[in-house]
Amino acid sequence: MRVAWVKKPFEDCIEKVTYTQKIQRKDFLHDGAYPVVSQEEDFINGYWNNAADLFKVMTPIVVFGDHTKVLKYVDFDFVLGADGVKILQPKEFLLPKFFFYQLQMANLDSLGYARHYKLLKELVLNYPSLSEQQRIVNILDEAFDGVATAKINTEKNLQNARELFESYLQSVFTKRGEGWMETTLGEVCEFIGGSQPPKSVFSKTKEADNIRLIQIRDYKSDKHVVYIPRAQARRFCNSDDVMIGRYGPPLFQILRGLEGAYNVALMKAVPDESKLSRDFLFYFLKHSTILQYVIYHSERAAGQIGLTKETLEPYPISLPTLADQQKVVDTIIELESETQRLESIYQQKLGALEALKKSLLHQAFTGAL
Repeated sequence: MRVAWVKKPFEDCIEKVTYTQKIQRKDFLHDGAYPVVSQEEDFINGYWNNAADLFKVMTPIVVFGDHTKVLKYVDFDFVLGADGVKILQPKEFLLPKFFFYQLQMANLDSLGYARHYKLLKELVLNYPSLSEQQRIVNILDEAFDGVATAKINTEKNLQNARELFESYLQSVFTKRGEGWMETTLGEVCEFIGGSQPPKSVFSKTKEADNIRLIQIRDYKSDKHVVYIPRAQARRFCNSDDVMIGRYGPPLFQILRGLEGAYNVALMKAVPDESKLSRDFLFYFLKHSTILQYVIYHSERAAGQIGLTKETLEPYPISLPTLADQQKVVDTIIELESETQRLESIYQQKLGALEALKKSLLHQAFTGAL
């Protein structure tokens, strides 16, 4: 830190603010005369038409999400979203953009949905002269513009890779090949729902007489592994079985890779393997046309959309020979592998860009720029 920099407690660096009327999330408009800024990740969260509720911005301010920790630099008049919106107006010795960038350096602990402003109040801010602040802001603005552009391009490349794979699945499963057999899923596949043991028998410990209970969330993370007595298990799946998530969001997840007893939120798709291979079925269920059909036809009960076998059974499917099914699957797997390789590269680049941004901020506020 350079000698000329000054330290002050956070609350000595901000002005007191008179808040205007805050608008409830449920009342936001999709279109309107004035933007609503709330604590959600999106910069603009809705619209409003009553000019009396406008918060007038004379000099730029920072909006802090008390629950979310989201920071937004705002230089225009706006309407406040209700609950969790804190307006931070820096005093005259701090440039608003410098203040905004420094707050991004704050590594606040996560308190869940509790309020985080109490952690913000514990900060001590460091700042140089206004001219030096402006010099640092100019450097960061230029650098972050470059980072933002690179991030947009990388995210677009990532999206393109995923869309290419999805496009191929669509072309395979919607453009029937010559000689393919026209049938329905119900004719060549059985759908078997899971069972739900009582939570009283759940255990987090693996023992000789119990078995893992497979739930939808387990396909994303192994943080909440649950075991049940084998005597309580009714439905079983192997790692190569095709499993379907019956409830959303997101609805109709096509899953595989785990072994155990599966619960009521899952359904196993069991193909007639004299006509339909498991791998061909797995990828068929992953193409977007069937997803759209499922979402449209699924039942809603107790406020939740659910999928039944009766929804899937009438869905049409065209089948080549088993040998040709394997050729299709081999091509899909090859393209999927390449897609995953590209996704990994793009995700690494996004991580590197985020690390670069943090590094620049660190340099800026340790006097190294």
